[in-house]
Amino acid sequence: MSQPNLQLQRQLLALLADGKFHSGQRLAERFGLSRTAIANNLQQLSQLGLDIFKLKGKGYALSSPLQLLDAAVIRSLQCNDGPEIRVQHITDSTNAQLLALIQAGKPLQPGQVIVAEAQTAGRGRRGRQWFSPFGSSLYFSCYWRLEQGIPAAMGLSLVVACALADLLQQDYQVPAQVKWPNDLYINGAKAAGILVELAGQADAVCELVIGIGLNIRLPQLADQSIDQPFTDLQSHATATVDRNVLIARLQQHLIGALELFNAAGFAPFQQRFNQFDLYAGKAVKLSGSKEISGICRGVDQQGALLLETVAGLQAFYGGELSLRGAT
Repeated sequence: MSQPNLQLQRQLLALLADGKFHSGQRLAERFGLSRTAIANNLQQLSQLGLDIFKLKGKGYALSSPLQLLDAAVIRSLQCNDGPEIRVQHITDSTNAQLLALIQAGKPLQPGQVIVAEAQTAGRGRRGRQWFSPFGSSLYFSCYWRLEQGIPAAMGLSLVVACALADLLQQDYQVPAQVKWPNDLYINGAKAAGILVELAGQADAVCELVIGIGLNIRLPQLADQSIDQPFTDLQSHATATVDRNVLIARLQQHLIGALELFNAAGFAPFQQRFNQFDLYAGKAVKLSGSKEISGICRGVDQQGALLLETVAGLQAFYGGELSLRGAT
């Protein structure tokens, strides 16, 4: 298949975004291309997770209307002329894009954000792939600095998760919960993941990238690509989720939480996390170098997981948490 024409694909999607059928012949005439070229580009978009239907005699249509990200709209929604929010069409990974800017020595403003319509190499924790279909989710990466160095990052992923849970509750009345150390759940199913990546020396200023992947309205093929119970925000929100509004609001909300974290550490977020704790009071197991079982008792003032075990109350700083007996 030929190389993707990203400009053409953006223009095609702008037409198909209304969810109505569009004739392949008319699309070809509009762009001065063959019908085969149009079909090939739509096929490439389908491979990015878009549900595009083809019906003989009617043409092509998306399964539902699509709201595209709009940099100008997002900018107009930012409060007090906030840090830049850069909108990309298709990228490998928004985190990778920001890390590349850091490594290249580009000047970045704390709170600066990159978002994308789709990712071809989205990443989750421990190198896992993050399902990143086009226009269906939030792929959001934010630049931040910690003047106290890498040790000050303890508990940061929980701060981000709590900020996101706060926002979903305030703006969409969705009761989200946080699974230690970096996942957000709605009604017992995963809706978002957080990936914090660090750059810099342990004893110097630490630059970091905070990646958030939030399912908004997943396509039907998600069932074939995600191997755990999942959900999306739109399934629980009463109003239509506007991704442009969500991006501007999330930047604002996140900067406020990170500024508090810079000033006071994790302690102000301890009670907040314990209110959102998915496994509060439940029998869990923590897998890592060895498996530990106990009752989940929230986190301490550094963000360490507290488990009530046969040996008493113990704090843990890493591992994979799950319900005891769950697979």
